[in-house]
Amino acid sequence: MSAAGAVTGPPPTPAPSGRVRAFLRLVMVEHSIFALPFAYIAALTAMYRDGGSVQWWTLLLVTVAMVTLRTFAMAANRIIDREIDARNPRTASRELVTGAVSVRTAWTGALIALALFLGAAALLNPLCLALAPLAVVPMVVYPYGKRFTTYPHAILGLAQAIGPIGAWLAVTGAWSWDAVLLGLAVGIWIGGFDLIFGCQDVAADRAEGVRSVPARFGIAAALYASRASHGVTLALLAWYALATDAGGFFWAGLVIVAGAFVYEHGIVRPGDLSRLNRAFFTVNGFIGIALFVCALTDLALRGLTL
Repeated sequence: MSAAGAVTGPPPTPAPSGRVRAFLRLVMVEHSIFALPFAYIAALTAMYRDGGSVQWWTLLLVTVAMVTLRTFAMAANRIIDREIDARNPRTASRELVTGAVSVRTAWTGALIALALFLGAAALLNPLCLALAPLAVVPMVVYPYGKRFTTYPHAILGLAQAIGPIGAWLAVTGAWSWDAVLLGLAVGIWIGGFDLIFGCQDVAADRAEGVRSVPARFGIAAALYASRASHGVTLALLAWYALATDAGGFFWAGLVIVAGAFVYEHGIVRPGDLSRLNRAFFTVNGFIGIALFVCALTDLALRGLTL
């Protein structure tokens, strides 16, 4: 054995770039695709009403605020749940469990994301800054929710509903009930597909005493509740379309969303969860992008200018 081969010691500390990549994997930054398109729909609709042109600086700040708040929320979730995750076979490979990301690194990333979120809110307008701390609260409460309520999915929905409402406030600096309709639609939609996602952890959740609708009422009940949630989502999106005088392309987008919901609930059954990831990730990612494209086309045809 060579001298070099005989040297032992602690494993080398990952390079900063490696820690950043591991942190981004931890928070699954690509999942911003779920809620971000709806924030854009709200912001662009508000811009259409408030001058008729895209305010690119505001749109950039909305993007920063959405992504960084979600990053903070995911990091806090992973930190708070790391011991539960270690005992669940599905989540035992997460970065905080394996040590690929240290708790210190996770907290550092979370606090940087929180600072960037508050900074973006401050640059938008005084109302956004004043309300920003309230937006943070459900992000922290959600991971604890499974410890005291059967309905943590509702807390997640509330957290996600904030996005479109905040995006509208970012543009106008004023409250809008139209934005509330869109926010509720998004929150109920995401809460509904979180019911589907929770079905894969029923055994582990029951063993750990983790609370959820699937764990308490069973997979079949959770899937029925998810279908009902997505029916309400469609109704709220239609109400939003009427309230904002949306045109044909937006309504066409709702038809696409309805078809996606039918497909999503058709491939996940109580006795067959083999396509759950397709339902959760692929279909719901498609829903956000498809409706955004239709909404943007509709606004452009109605006169929104770049």
